[in-house]
Amino acid sequence: MGKSLESLIEALLFASDRPLVAREINAWLSGETLSDIKQALIDLKTQYDTMERSFVIKEVAQGYQFRTRSEYAPYILQMLKTSPTRLSSASLETLAIIAYKQPIIRQEIERLRGVDVGGILKTLLEKGLIRIMGRKSLPGRPLIYGTTRKFLEVFDIKDIESLPKMKEIKELGSDEEQTASKSEEHQLEGSGPPPET
Repeated sequence: MGKSLESLIEALLFASDRPLVAREINAWLSGETLSDIKQALIDLKTQYDTMERSFVIKEVAQGYQFRTRSEYAPYILQMLKTSPTRLSSASLETLAIIAYKQPIIRQEIERLRGVDVGGILKTLLEKGLIRIMGRKSLPGRPLIYGTTRKFLEVFDIKDIESLPKMKEIKELGSDEEQTASKSEEHQLEGSGPPPET
């Protein structure tokens, strides 16, 4: 072909509007082995990390994609004159339940949340963050829900296994509680800014 494997992969990643999986790239680049493609992806990712450019190659949704570094987001949003789509706290809570408990049926989500989630499920389906995975073998054959690749892309997650574990979330919560209580104690003393942690 006359072009280096890394350059070919770089061109494919640049032209794609979604993360590309090594197997897809392998199907398009006949004559290259899957292991060579995987190694080229790792090498490209390392090169972009060390160049300290405004963008990197990131592993998301079990594939690779060019992503702008987060510190440039305000400028890009200003350019586009749009704000990112926001989800309500109820939608985020429902999405978190689905992400951690999938595959899951609506009744299980409602039991955990304590409220009807029909409208929220519809919204999450429309946004492409969740999908219907099938039906459960129960009376009424309820729909089974799970997250999508778009969910992984939006939340910048490599795969479902990369979600924070419950222990990590609890530790984060206890750190925030300690910071809040230190801040309250300092405010009661009435002098200067709260201590940094």
